[in-house]
Amino acid sequence: MLGQYDVCTTDKPIETVAEPGWTIEKLEALDAFGTAGSYDRSKLAQLYGGVRPKVTHGWKKSADRFESFTLISPYPDASLTRLEAGTMTIRWIIPE
Repeated sequence: MLGQYDVCTTDKPIETVAEPGWTIEKLEALDAFGTAGSYDRSKLAQLYGGVRPKVTHGWKKSADRFESFTLISPYPDASLTRLEAGTMTIRWIIPE
């Protein structure tokens, strides 16, 4: 196994979830979520409309793994019908 994704959400704002030094920027929704995954891209774009989510990227390395993080706020609910306040964390974990 090369690695695995882990996705979780919190009601905390992105500014309190991001690690110090991570730059938060506003991106178009499709740029924030990228091309990986099997989500409905047109539905996601419609959901966000003119709203540009706050996004940050970062990584951590420990003795037993490498973790890459993408934080997005606001984030869509699972059905892509509404935006939720708070922050979604998408983590890619690669064991060493």
